[in-house]
Amino acid sequence: MNKELPEFLQKVIKKYPQVWESYTKLGESVRGVGAIDERAQRLVKLGIAIGAGLEGGVHSHVRKCKKAGIGDEEIYHAAILAITTIGWPRAMASLSWVDDILGGLNK
Repeated sequence: MNKELPEFLQKVIKKYPQVWESYTKLGESVRGVGAIDERAQRLVKLGIAIGAGLEGGVHSHVRKCKKAGIGDEEIYHAAILAITTIGWPRAMASLSWVDDILGGLNK
């Protein structure tokens, strides 16, 4: 089991492995239907999590962006772009979630 997944999710996967397997296959299917490369897909998914206000999703997608080789400044830029779409307070909350993982605003 992937130790990076939250403990509760690991319990759900253990109890309902067929659901997790189907969910994983759906993710693979939707990634393969279009012309957007993996790098752009990662940033789009991060933007969706930011726009939806999903703290755990932002954390997860920041980690996935990093694994895909996307730089910190690009990830921060994705969060900053949200200001004019979702508003200052929600964008700042999202930016703080990005910083939870990257920690670059303290440097």
